[in-house]
Amino acid sequence: MTKELETLLTELYVLIDDHVVEPRSGRGRRPLLSDAELLTLAVAQVLLGFDSERRWIRHVHGNEQLRALFPYLPGQSDYNKRVRAARGLLCKTIQAVARLSPSWFDDLWITDATPVPCGMSVKSRVVV
Repeated sequence: MTKELETLLTELYVLIDDHVVEPRSGRGRRPLLSDAELLTLAVAQVLLGFDSERRWIRHVHGNEQLRALFPYLPGQSDYNKRVRAARGLLCKTIQAVARLSPSWFDDLWITDATPVPCGMSVKSRVVV
């Protein structure tokens, strides 16, 4: 893991903790892995290109630098349940990050305008 990724994950955690996740109140035990840490861990999974949660959790448990960032790491089934339950918070996280991007309030939207030749589809070819 590079220092840039560590810095990115730290800043993302602060953003999520300050602007996305509501502070927990009330009775009951607090989870060992906070909601902000869970969301940061889920984003790190995507950034590092892990499609499988099982492989991701195995990788995190074996990586000293990632273990240092997260004091508690859940098992695969607990991680899966918590990420599924935090779907609304993930959407709020995506919106918060998008609002911080410079193009959020821009009137100009950039789209892919790759030209496609006309009449070149497979269905339109007639073999005589």
